[in-house]
Parts: sequence; structure tokens; C-alpha cells
Amino acid sequence: MPRSKKGKRGSGKPGVKNGVKVESCASDDELMSENQSHYSSASEGASVIDEPTGNENVDEQTAQEETEDKLKQCIDNLMDKSAKTRLAALESLRQVFSSRLLYEFLTERRLTVSDCLERSLKKGGGEEQAAAASLFSLLCIQLGGGDEAEEGFKILRPVLTNILIDTGANLTARQSCARALGLCCYVSTAEDGEDLIQSLSLLEGVFMASYPNREGVLPTVKPGTPALHMAALQAWALLLTLCPASKISSLLDHHMPKLQCCLQSPDVNFRIAVGETIALLVELGRNIDEDFEVEESLCQSLKGLATDGNKHRAKNDRRKQRSIFREVLHYLENEDFMDERIRFGVESVYIDSWMKRRIYDAFKEVLESGVRHHLQFNPLLRDVFGLGAPLILDAAVKSNKISRFEKHLFNAAAFKARTKLRNKVRDKRADVM
Repeated sequence: MPRSKKGKRGSGKPGVKNGVKVESCASDDELMSENQSHYSSASEGASVIDEPTGNENVDEQTAQEETEDKLKQCIDNLMDKSAKTRLAALESLRQVFSSRLLYEFLTERRLTVSDCLERSLKKGGGEEQAAAASLFSLLCIQLGGGDEAEEGFKILRPVLTNILIDTGANLTARQSCARALGLCCYVSTAEDGEDLIQSLSLLEGVFMASYPNREGVLPTVKPGTPALHMAALQAWALLLTLCPASKISSLLDHHMPKLQCCLQSPDVNFRIAVGETIALLVELGRNIDEDFEVEESLCQSLKGLATDGNKHRAKNDRRKQRSIFREVLHYLENEDFMDERIRFGVESVYIDSWMKRRIYDAFKEVLESGVRHHLQFNPLLRDVFGLGAPLILDAAVKSNKISRFEKHLFNAAAFKARTKLRNKVRDKRADVM
């Protein structure tokens, strides 16, 4: 679901601060243990306002100070000469960034962290580059998509781009950079659309290497390359949700026939990513034109994959493929999307379109198990999914849960309002595109 661009999103400071006691930056196991403890406690009781005692206030302040000390040490370790130490620090920060909010702490240190990530991307090995790119995505989410995130994106975008288009670079690093480029552009792109167009073009240049030649024959790619092409395709699909109608129309004409050919790719994960992207393109096309039609040959290709029983494919691959392509085919034929409900705290968000699914999956991929925590407290994600300001509930309100039907109506109304606003923004961007 495309974002509202009424102003720079995330320019205000989040109103929720959570503490977590981290015992040691150098020990990933201890840090993860503490993060899991925090996540559990935050999910259970962060929405409840209790009357704290003086000792509880002191303990919370002490825990906060200890946390910040450990995080400062992790940031210092990003500049260590040892690659092993830098990797450990990147992993420790990734775990913390994904499991809690650190807006105020990171706002004061964003330039330092960005400089360290830039150094790791330029001079680190493949594993370090991949970890740095992932951490940069988390940094943009933490900063909320405001001026700070936009500034950081402009600094690191050239570095991410250089790694992505470097055919001699580590494939895992290129894959991570593709995802970071897509998500960070989605979160922090400027309203003039220039960054959006450039990022779309760069990502196209990567996954189009899987397109068939003039004779309709798919190319033979090296091992590991389909994963890179899948990451670039999914990042590209995420940015499609921000494009104006005029841009979507031209992309449909150019990419749909080529993507249909890619359904025959030997890599199951790439095939699935192609199928989901086709469904998203069809949905965007129908949003523009209610009479948008799908080629019968495409439906036939999807039917074959939805009932694929070839023994040369792994059993799990066949099961996963059939499930996804049955859903894609059902949408194309009946315009019916199978809703998914995501619960967090006392709230829920309904994934009721291919746009919403692509956006949610992009955030989930980088936030992992922390996605529900961020849905509950992070103003950026709450804005993206139309949830409003973070809720602060007392015990009485928490026990009086809203019915599922009422929540669905609320989410549907919010999505409709955001769609109207998005269409206005798309019209303003049309000249730039």
C-alpha cells in the first residue's frame, strides 16, 4: 500500500521509548537473549500503564543507561581493525535495531553510524558488506523516513549502487544491497520522484538478466544468481507501489510478457517471486482500469504451475509452488485476494491486497520477529499501514478487545482514504515520471 506523501513521514519523534538491558556487545548470544526478553515483555505489557514505584523508575533508568553504554561500544567496534569484531558488532546492532525503537539514541549518532556502514560497504569483505547493507535498512526504519533517513540514503545510495552493479562483487552482498536499495528508497525517497526512477532502473538492470532472448530462450545463469535476481525483482515490485498510473501502464506493457516467460525458470524461488510480481502488476493495472484483461496464455501457464507434479522437482518445492500459484491464479480469474490477519498487541492489520503483501513482506524480511513490535510502536510502520498513532492502553481497555469485524471495517476505511490520497500524489508525480 503506497505511502501518503502529504509531508515528510517520520519527521516527528516517536512517542514510545522502551528499555532493554544488554549484558555484552561482544557476546551475540547474550545480546539476543536480552532482546528476546525485552520483546516478550514489550509485547505483553508495553501498552499497559502501571503506577511505577520510585525503585522501578531508578531500575528502568539504570537499565536504559546500561543499554546505551553497550550500544555505544557496539558502534565503536564498527571501526575496529578486526573484521571479526566488526561483524560481531554489526550482528549485535542488527538484533537490537530489529527488536526495539532507538529513535532518539540514533538521531544523535546517525552520521557516525552511517560513516561506519559506508566504510564497511567500501572496504569490507562480502559478508561484512551484506551485514552493513541490512543494518542500513534497519537504520532507515529506525529514523522513521524523515529528513534524517533521506540524508542517509543520499550518502549511501551510490555505495549500494556500486556493489549492486559490480558483477565481480560477492553475490550475497549484491543481494543484500538490492533489498536495501529498494526498502530505503521506499522509506526515504524524496517527493520529486528522481530517486524512485533511478532505483527502479538500477533494479531492472539486475533482474532483467533473467529475461529470455529474442528467440524466447531463457539464459543459463550461474549458481546463486537467481537469488540475486529475486531480491532485485522483489525490491523493484516494492517501489512499483509508489509509481503513478502513467508509469505503471508503460511498465505493464514492457514487463508482463517477459515475466510470463520467466515462469519457466528452473529456480523455484525465482518462479514464485515472478508469479507474485505478476499478480501485483495485474492488481495495479486493475486499479488504473477496471476492464484490465489478462492474457489467456498467462492463465494457462499459471494453471500448469498450480498443478505441477513433475517428479524432478523436490516435493517441498512442488508443494510451495502449487500453493502460491493457486492463489495467484485465483486472483487473476476471480479478482479475489485471500486475506491474511497479522496480530500485534490488541491490534491487527489485514493484508488484503498484493500491494500490502509486498510491503509487509519487505519489512518482515529485514525486521524478522521484531516486525510485530514495530507495527505496535514504530510510527513509520503504523503510518504505512494506516494504523494511526501508537496506542497507550490501560488494563481495562486492553481487556475490552475490539471485534474482528470492527477492526476490518476500520482498516478498510483507512486503506480507502490512503488510496485516494496516494492517487493525488501519483498525479503530481506524473510529469516527473
